[in-house]
Amino acid sequence: MSEVRATFTLGRIAGVRVGVHWSVVVIFAVIALGLGVERLPNAYPDRSAVSYTLLALLAGVLFLASLLAHELAHAVVARKSGVPVRDIVLWLLGGATRTRTEAPDPEAEFRIAGAGPATSLALGVVCTAVTWLLVALDAGPVVEVVAWLAVINFLLALFNAFPAAPLDGGRLLRAALWRRSGDRPRATAQSSVAGQVFGWVLVAAGLVVFLWSGAFGALWLALVGWFVAGAASLEGQQARVRQLLAGVPVTETMTPRPATVPADATVGGLLSETSPGYDHPALPVVSSSGAPIGLVTRERLRQVPVEKHRALTVAEIMVPLERVRTTTPDQDLAELLPRLEPGPEQRVLVVEGAEEPGPAGGGRAAPTRLLGIVSPSDVNRTIRRLSEHPRHQPAGH
Repeated sequence: MSEVRATFTLGRIAGVRVGVHWSVVVIFAVIALGLGVERLPNAYPDRSAVSYTLLALLAGVLFLASLLAHELAHAVVARKSGVPVRDIVLWLLGGATRTRTEAPDPEAEFRIAGAGPATSLALGVVCTAVTWLLVALDAGPVVEVVAWLAVINFLLALFNAFPAAPLDGGRLLRAALWRRSGDRPRATAQSSVAGQVFGWVLVAAGLVVFLWSGAFGALWLALVGWFVAGAASLEGQQARVRQLLAGVPVTETMTPRPATVPADATVGGLLSETSPGYDHPALPVVSSSGAPIGLVTRERLRQVPVEKHRALTVAEIMVPLERVRTTTPDQDLAELLPRLEPGPEQRVLVVEGAEEPGPAGGGRAAPTRLLGIVSPSDVNRTIRRLSEHPRHQPAGH
């Protein structure tokens, strides 16, 4: 299954970028039908259709806020555990907190995974207390909305606690298996199998219930199961790839001595170059001393207006080094893998004289020499080579 990407960004909360996928519109539609058309009119038949609609929309907003709180809990604990967070995306089947690296140890994995369900459980308790208060105040249909929200948060906590990847419970299971065996890839593979079994059970149950009763909600259950099974399968594949790459140094994958661009080169001069080396979608930029200082992409070059080709230098339009991922030549390729993303700007520069980088290369000594560059295609080539000619895996893998 492909990764869900945000359609638009809401902004940053607690320093974490929050995005929303267009499919959340379906959530509002389902809530509007369930609450605004059936539940609220049945419980309070003497109110206007406008009030039902407004309350249903409010419930949808509060539901998304609950999902966001769940994901923010993951993000905050991850950052406190030293795991950089890329972003949060809310979409059709919930939310996803995407990190740039994995948890450093089973204890951190357990804390990060458990934060989400614990937050949903706490929200369910709070909404239950508010429901009792509103009943005492005779708050009318608002009681129904808050009671529904309490049940939803309890269900969210319960569902995510199932020990099956990619659910939070699957992360908790992986942390326990990882701690017991000391083998993270193996623990990931085991939690992935549990996730696939759980997902297909949900699919089968949803289809059987739908065929038996015709209930639309059963199809939703089948859809959730299909997502869980697919995501768990993908996680298992990624674990096998990491296991295959364990112990392989970056030097065996990188393209050595890549073509570079001098910082003082003009945009027009670079675009007119006919050397094969300049055909790459992304090129490292170096200073007069040869030290890497950034990365320039073909896309950035093409965005420069023609009238500025002679005036602007590469240094003025490049991605600066502090925003470029770097690594040392002896780093384990399996550890580098989570930091590789599609796109020309997502190259990793292999440098000499740099410490272990942060999420975007910050907090390290200035590199003194460029040794190579790693792209997703380089990694794919290494995976194919190792699949055809396996090497001896290190102990523990």
